[in-house]
Amino acid sequence: MQGGERERERDDLATRKTKFEIFGEEMIDKEVKPSGNSGRVYLPPDWVGKHVKIIRVD
Repeated sequence: MQGGERERERDDLATRKTKFEIFGEEMIDKEVKPSGNSGRVYLPPDWVGKHVKIIRVD
């Protein structure tokens, strides 16, 4: 397999949907907003110091 083929295969794997099963306390569905050269999601202040997981859905 040549370099270009490997890169295309890696891109194909990155665009496939994956199912995640997560157990947790709460869920919030939000849109990421621009913030400088990055993105930002605001969460409730009582979540500060808590462990969260972010999953991109689109």
